[in-house]
Amino acid sequence: MALFGKPKYTIVRIKKKEMPDGIWTKCEGCSEVLYNKTLEENLRVCPKCNYHFTLSAYERINITLDNDTFQEYDKDMISVDPLEFKGPKTYKEKLESDQKSTGLKDAVITGEGLLENKKVIIAVTDSRFIMGSMGSVVGEKISRAIEAATKNKLPVVIISGSGGGARMYEGMLSLMQMAKTCAVLSYHHRARLPFISILTNPTMAGVMASFAGVGDLIIAEPNALIGFTGPRVIEQTIRQKLPAGFQRSEFLLEHGLIDMIVHRKNMKSSLSELIGYLS
Repeated sequence: MALFGKPKYTIVRIKKKEMPDGIWTKCEGCSEVLYNKTLEENLRVCPKCNYHFTLSAYERINITLDNDTFQEYDKDMISVDPLEFKGPKTYKEKLESDQKSTGLKDAVITGEGLLENKKVIIAVTDSRFIMGSMGSVVGEKISRAIEAATKNKLPVVIISGSGGGARMYEGMLSLMQMAKTCAVLSYHHRARLPFISILTNPTMAGVMASFAGVGDLIIAEPNALIGFTGPRVIEQTIRQKLPAGFQRSEFLLEHGLIDMIVHRKNMKSSLSELIGYLS
C-alpha cells in the first residue's frame, strides 16, 4: 500500500527546451546529428559516414571555381508553357512555386570562370527545381554554353544532379533537348576539346541518357544514385532482386560505366589536374 495514501510512483515531467532551428542537421546516411557550421566547413559531407549532402547549383559553383571569377550566362531565360499543361498543379504554377522557393529561374546555371586559374565553361543542374529535370530552357542554356566553349576553345565541365530526367510538362520539346545537347557536344569533341561530366546524387533518366553520359571523363561523387530508371521500378518490372549497391557510384565504377569516384573535398584539385592533362 502506498505510504500516506500517495501514488506508488511519482512521474516528474520536465519540459524539453526547444532547440533553435538552423543549428543542427541529421545525417541521412548514419542519422548522426551534425552541427551545421561543422557540416558547412566540411563542404556538406558527413564527417562520420562520408555521406554527401545535396548542394544547390550556386554552392557547387562556389566550391568549384576560384572566388569571384564566375560570370553567368543567360541568367534571365525562363520556361514558357507550350502545352498549357494541367494537373494537380499547372506547369505555370509549378514554375512559379520553384522559382520562389529556390531563387532560380530554371534548373540549370551556366557560365564561365577560373578553376585554379584555368578558364572553363561550367553548367550545373539543381535538383531543387522540378528535380533538376531538363526542359527547353535547361537544354538551350547548356547548348549555348557548350557552343561558347567550342568557339573559344575552352573545356566544358557539367555537374549533374538531376533526378527528373526530361521534363514531362513540355512533352516532345523536352525530349529533343537530349539530342540537341549531345549534338553540340559532338562538335565540341571534334574540335578536340575536353568535356568532363560530374555525376552527383541523383543523376537519372533523360539527363543521364544524354549529356551526362557522354563525357570524355565521367566522374561521380561517392554513393551517388546513377542510372535511367530507378531500382524499385526495375525490380517491379523484371520481378527479380537487384544486386546490392545497384546503380550506386561504386557499382558503376566496377562495371565500367564511370571512370572515377572523387570525394567532394578533392573535386576541384582533381578537375584542375585532369583539365591540365586533357588540354
